[in-house]
Amino acid sequence: MTALARKSDAQLQRDLLHELKWDPRVEEMDVRVDVNDGVVTLTGTVSSWAKRHAAQEAAHRVAGVLDVANDIEVKVPGRLLRTDTDIALAVRETLTWDVFVPDQRIQSTVSDGSVTLEGTVDLPSEREDAERAVRNLAGVRRVINKIVVGIRPTTTSLEVRAAIEAALERRAQREAHRIRVDVQRGWVSLSGRVRSWEEKQAVLGAARYTPGVEGVDDGLLIDPSV
Repeated sequence: MTALARKSDAQLQRDLLHELKWDPRVEEMDVRVDVNDGVVTLTGTVSSWAKRHAAQEAAHRVAGVLDVANDIEVKVPGRLLRTDTDIALAVRETLTWDVFVPDQRIQSTVSDGSVTLEGTVDLPSEREDAERAVRNLAGVRRVINKIVVGIRPTTTSLEVRAAIEAALERRAQREAHRIRVDVQRGWVSLSGRVRSWEEKQAVLGAARYTPGVEGVDDGLLIDPSV
C-alpha cells in the first residue's frame, strides 16, 4: 500500500468493524470504534481481559492503522465471577504449568479481579509469557505487569546490539536497514520505520528474545509507504 493509496478514516473504521466481527474471541457488538487520522480509539465493554486484548490485536491487524488507544472496560458477568482467592490459585497453577515461565520467581497479588505480577526474570520474553499465561483466566478484570527483567552483567552493550542486529537480518531482512538500535545498560531503544504492525512485532520480538536485554523502548513508526 503506497502513500497515495492510504485508507480514509471511514474505510479504516469499516475494515476494523469487519475484523472485529471476524475474530471469534471478540464481542464485536459491545465494542465501539472511532478513527482519527489513522489513530483508532476502542471503547465499550467486554466480559474479560482476554477479549479486551483480542480487540486491541484485531485493530493492529488492519492495514493502515497507525496507533490504537484501548479504552474498553471489562465487566465480568455473574456466571464468570470468581473470588480473589480462586483467581490467585488459578494464577499460581497456570504459571506453574507454563514451561516458558520461571514460576518460582514470580509472585501475584489479586484485588477485586485485578492481578498484579511481580518478581525478577532473565528475559523480556519471560515477562511477557507470564502475563500471557494469566490473561485468559476467567474472572480476571485487569493484568498489571510489574515483573522486572534482571541484567546479565557478563553481557556487554556491544554484544547485545550485535546479537539484535544479527537477529534482525535473519527475521526481518526487508526493514533491517531502516532500524536504528541503541543499547544502554541492557535497555534497547529502537527507532525507524516499518511497513506494518506485523513487521513491527518482528523487530520488537528480535530485540526482546535477545539474551542480556532488560527492556525495550519502542520508537518504531508504522509507515506503509516505505
